[in-house]
Amino acid sequence: MSYDLLRALHIIGVVTWFAGLFYIFRLYVYHVENADDARVIAVLRVMERRLYRGICWPAMVLTTIFGVLLWMRDLSFYLASGWFHVKLTMLVALFAYHFYSGKVRRDLEAGRCRLTSRQCRLINEVPTVVLIVVVLMAVTKPF
Repeated sequence: MSYDLLRALHIIGVVTWFAGLFYIFRLYVYHVENADDARVIAVLRVMERRLYRGICWPAMVLTTIFGVLLWMRDLSFYLASGWFHVKLTMLVALFAYHFYSGKVRRDLEAGRCRLTSRQCRLINEVPTVVLIVVVLMAVTKPF
């Protein structure tokens, strides 16, 4: 597979994964704010499950596969690059956010989530920070 095709597939995966991660906590805000409306909660549970399992998970897997394939093409270059270490650190944070989003989804479904809508709104900003750092590292390669 050509480098350009791998890179394009990786970017498509990243965009899709981030789209899901940007939206998931927005759904949680609505879930928390409508906790006493069973009809709204029923719809939100379906949306949350489909978004997390049907978009976030597959996009994360594809992003990871194509990212690893890109990484393996020039392993020594990436391991010697400081910017790439920063990018990997942000990737660890993104995986943690992804899995935390799944935990919150399960907690909401079970009725044991104690987050407020304000907390959900603040948590929703995490992927934005990660995205900014990752793009800056990948494009400018400052170290």
